[in-house]
This record gives sequence, structure tokens and C-alpha cells, in this order.
Amino acid sequence: MDILQIFVLSIIQGLTEFLPISSSGHLVLVPVVFGWKDQGLVYDVAVHVGTLLAVIWYFKAELAVILKDFFASLHHRRLIGESNIAWAVGFATIPAGLVGLLLGDWIEQHLRSTFVIATTTVVFGILLWHADRSPGVRDEKKITIKQALLIGMAQALALIPGTSRSGITITAALLLGYSRTAAARFSFLMSIPVIFLAGGLKTVELAQSGGSVEWGGLLLAVAFSFMSAYACIYLFLKMLQRFSMMPFVLYRLLLGAVLFSLYV
Repeated sequence: MDILQIFVLSIIQGLTEFLPISSSGHLVLVPVVFGWKDQGLVYDVAVHVGTLLAVIWYFKAELAVILKDFFASLHHRRLIGESNIAWAVGFATIPAGLVGLLLGDWIEQHLRSTFVIATTTVVFGILLWHADRSPGVRDEKKITIKQALLIGMAQALALIPGTSRSGITITAALLLGYSRTAAARFSFLMSIPVIFLAGGLKTVELAQSGGSVEWGGLLLAVAFSFMSAYACIYLFLKMLQRFSMMPFVLYRLLLGAVLFSLYV
């Protein structure tokens, strides 16, 4: 890939990983618009590394406290401080992991079409609008294991292309009575093990394929995706303090319409 392609795809991936607008929808549309070929496994690994580093760096202070309390809770065999968030993230990851192992290949083979992506982009955009009409006031620090599992089950739906992992988890949290900011923050924390596992699988695939690695392009993709993802997290959380999810709902409806036009 040339530098322009790396820059555009990395920026888009960094933004769509955390905004509720479907990364798969954009990765279908952008190559069509620019006439680009598939970016390949090396790029996929690089952007996963970049977005993972971005979310860890943004939440580094919170993660330090969460992990400290988590290990203390293991030692004392009870919840301590913010250890419940670590447990909640862990339990929320289970549904997507199980569905991915059992149905991941089938989904990849049968549901990765423009029509499916367009449909899920629109349907889950409307569901986000419904959930966002009356957000609650709950804080993510008070999340229970039961609620985490429910959000985790919603996250499993994101394996269907076009759903948007952040979009469906934020939607689920809003429906459970969490504030917009709390829903987004927990969604971002949930992304850490998911991105780590997805990046790990891509790395294994790359190693098995025996493909060559263009280290220059890889490092650029990591850097660009890191910067765009970090800026996205920062600005999105700031935006939610003043605005609703409606701009993203409208964007999803527009994107779905464009994708439907490609399908037809």
C-alpha cells in the first residue's frame, strides 16, 4: 500500500473503531470509492495495535486503579474499590468470545455482504436512536455482573458486519439506564480485551500465511490509527457531555442508504 492508502484507511479505522458508525461499512465503501485492493493482514494487525495502544493510553490512570483493585480483590476474595469494573469487562467479553469461536467462520463466509452491512447499519442505527431518547444517570463504576453480561451479549451481535461494536454496546448500556458518557466509557474499556484478542488472531493468521512484513508501512499504520483513535475517544466523550447520539444515527442512515445503492 502507498502512504495515502495507509493514511486514509488507518484514520478511518481509528475513528470507526470507537464511534458508533460501523467500521465494516466504511471498509466496504472506501475501497469502492478509491478503487483500492484489499489492505491485507499486515495492515489489519497494525491498526489493531494502534487502536489498542490508544485506548490503553487514554484510560491509563483509570486502568492502573482498576487493575490494582482487581488484584487486591483476588487476594482478599471480595470486591475492592473499582475491581468490579475489571470483573464486569471480563464477563462482558465471554459472550463475544464464545460466539466468535463457534460461529465466527460461518459469519465471515455468509454475512459479509454489502446488503447485510447496509441492513445492520440502518437497523442498529434506529435502535441507537431509540435507546438515546431517554438516557439514564447510572455511572459505569456501579455496573453489576448481570448488566455486564447483558452488554456482552449485545457485543456478540457486533460480529455481524455493520452492527458496530461500540454502537451496540453503547445502545445496550443506555437501555440499562446508564448515562451517555458512562455507556461510552464502559464500551471503550470493553474494547481492550476484544481488540487484543482480534489483533492476536490476525497476528497468528499473518504468521501462518508466511507473508512478508513491510515494517515502514506497518509502523505508519500503527501511528496513524493510534492518533485518530486517541483523538476520537477524547472528542467523542467531550461531545457526549453536550449532545445526543442523533448525529451518528443520521450518519448511519445515510451510510446505509449509500451501501444499499451499491448493492442494487
